[in-house]
Amino acid sequence: MKDFLALLAVTPGDFGIPSVEPNDLLSGVLNTVYWVAGVSAIIVIVIAGIFYAISQGEAAKIKRAKEAILYSVVGLVVVMVAFIITNFVIGRF
Repeated sequence: MKDFLALLAVTPGDFGIPSVEPNDLLSGVLNTVYWVAGVSAIIVIVIAGIFYAISQGEAAKIKRAKEAILYSVVGLVVVMVAFIITNFVIGRF
């Protein structure tokens, strides 16, 4: 009976599955989210720049492109600040 119970006490390492600490998992997920948000903001900046370049002097198109650039830069700054704060907090625990 004791041997049978010992068989039930398995760990993920017994099957070749690496164990991951919760802090490492949270850090990895957050870094992925920040990376995706940063890449998205840069893509929006590039597309808005193209729209600005092809606006042909139309005030409405220029305004829309400038707002898109402004909002994506603000979003990029927010993502960078969130990255710094969360890495600081995770590093403390």
